[in-house]
Amino acid sequence: MTNYEITFIVRPDMEETEINKTAEELKEVLTSNKAKILSEKAMGQKELAYEIKKFKSGYYFLFEVEANKEAIDEFDHVVRINENLLRHLVVRVNENN
Repeated sequence: MTNYEITFIVRPDMEETEINKTAEELKEVLTSNKAKILSEKAMGQKELAYEIKKFKSGYYFLFEVEANKEAIDEFDHVVRINENLLRHLVVRVNENN
């Protein structure tokens, strides 16, 4: 299993319960594919560097996970079709520090 940092931005025009529900659904995608959530952080609403889909801000989340490639591929597939997300980034963490 490999360690990854996953950052994603949720649309700001949703209720707080819907925003948290979206994050929980994404966490479930990872855990149902045998990924282990090492840490999760809701970073709150932040201003975007540039406008995305006519939004100037978004709710940021950061997950640190230990996962296999299949879990990451499934997560990537789900977030691409989820209309509640503005952007996402999956970074493999180099453990040779």
